[in-house]
Amino acid sequence: MPSYTAPVKDMQFLLHDVLQVGASGITGYGDLDRAFTGAVLEEAAKVAEEILAPLNAVGDREGCRLENGVVRTPAGFKAAFRTLSEGGWMALDAAAEYGGQGLPYLMHTVVNEAFVSANMAFNMYQGLTHGAYSAILAHGTGEQKRQWLPKLVSCEWTGTMNLTEPHCGTDLGLLRTRAEPQADGSYRITGQKIFISAGDHDMAENVVHLVLAKAPGGGEGTKGISLFIVPKLLVNPDGSLGERNAVSVGKVEEKMGIHGNATCVMNYDGATGWLLGDLHKGMKAMFTMMNEARLGVALQGYAVAEAAYQNAALYAKERLQGRDVTGAKNPEGPADPLIVHPDIRRSLMEQKSFVEGARALTYWGATLIDRAHHGDAEADGLVGLLTPVLKGFQTDKGFEMAVQAQQVFGGHGYIEEQGMSQFARDARIAMIYEGANGVQALDLVGRKLSADGGRHVMAFFAMVKAECKAHDGDPRMAAFTEPLKAASKALQQAGMFFIAEGMKDPNAALAGSHDFLHMMGHVCLGLMWTRMAGAAYAALDAGTGDRAFHEAKVATGRFYMARQLPACAMHLARIESGADPVMALAAEAF
Repeated sequence: MPSYTAPVKDMQFLLHDVLQVGASGITGYGDLDRAFTGAVLEEAAKVAEEILAPLNAVGDREGCRLENGVVRTPAGFKAAFRTLSEGGWMALDAAAEYGGQGLPYLMHTVVNEAFVSANMAFNMYQGLTHGAYSAILAHGTGEQKRQWLPKLVSCEWTGTMNLTEPHCGTDLGLLRTRAEPQADGSYRITGQKIFISAGDHDMAENVVHLVLAKAPGGGEGTKGISLFIVPKLLVNPDGSLGERNAVSVGKVEEKMGIHGNATCVMNYDGATGWLLGDLHKGMKAMFTMMNEARLGVALQGYAVAEAAYQNAALYAKERLQGRDVTGAKNPEGPADPLIVHPDIRRSLMEQKSFVEGARALTYWGATLIDRAHHGDAEADGLVGLLTPVLKGFQTDKGFEMAVQAQQVFGGHGYIEEQGMSQFARDARIAMIYEGANGVQALDLVGRKLSADGGRHVMAFFAMVKAECKAHDGDPRMAAFTEPLKAASKALQQAGMFFIAEGMKDPNAALAGSHDFLHMMGHVCLGLMWTRMAGAAYAALDAGTGDRAFHEAKVATGRFYMARQLPACAMHLARIESGADPVMALAAEAF
């Protein structure tokens, strides 16, 4: 069975050496000293390693099942869920007035990584709940917050988001679920939703569904959509649970991965619901939850790859196979370990450099969210720009890295007993849900680049330039700054191509959207590696900390800059080929 060890040292390095949270000036960060974050992360690591990780294979093997209208979760899930709830792990950044601990979103993100790496399917139950909490907090009335939030924060009740229908996925303007207003101010919700993660289960007393539906008078398309709170069980005036709402599970989907999470078909047959936010403005309210979910999925992309990488690295050190071409490294044994071979090293370095770069990018993104929560408009704009990049790039590459980790095992990686196939199967969904990655690329190129007159993307380029300039006096940093400058220049050149050609032929831009998203992802990780290298060199110069750790950090970063960042040139060439190679065939020729 695969093992997992939370990378607490790397987490601490990012928090305190790279992000320097204590000196950041962000509200709430002043209390995040090394001792405090270290204590939190060590305890989270124990939960992840001792409780969640052992259940990962169990959830994959047993899955969820529908029995007499109730979804049963795998053995051990219910007890583990209770442990996390009672420990307050699901309420780290929730407001204290609703029972949360009031910590910054950054701490939720860091802890969440360990839980996802240990057991992605299990963590989705509380992850969706956190999103429902955020949506109600942002758009609910005072009464709604008092009624729903304390139970969501404690995870006595869990939450979901209901968007997709059998005939429409991304194109929500086509949805058919209807909401009929009632005399008491409630609505009757009728329709069917599919692919609802954590749609029902036996681990909480109630499930609070946030459902998109069309109420009368809203018109066609997405402008007519409203968002409603629709609980599984109705709630009495005194807060106790009442009768069953007209909500039922039609089916639990059989899926490629995340078997431990109940992906449900939900039937609403005149269910009672209450409007959340403004009438016919449901997309605005839902996107509070959707954007948070996309950042959570971006984290899933590298967090699963981290767990897969750990096991691949361990296997490569132990598995004897072949001899080192430069001379035997294990002369007393029948063969040398896999890790002596350059191609195995290449694969492991690709995995390691991606995971550590993506971790840094995600944590930095969390700091931007904390700034935005406290009214920083520039940080909010930058988060909007980067969200499709984090979601699309990190899940594309995360799946690729999980497959590479499986490949290190050779034929044994294809055998279920080793557990490596689960990482690949679980990682695959992250490229699809919360907006398929093709949609993320279209969003980036079609909307986010030009948002606010392009101010945010220009701010990003200025940030890259400033980072490079900050290291002008250190020749050691040239291995980072020079590749980053070249990659940033290529990214800007691609943007200029879109401007020049996109007006004449929109397909010229859209055909290159996937490549642009990956270019920007590489530049983002290049920026992160430059920052990490600067912090590592500073620690080495000061003679503080673990020298081997910081030297490994620099070497890993140099690999990324030399072997991964040059992909930007390839992506630029593809983009500048325009739409013709992509659109050349008539539809009937496929």
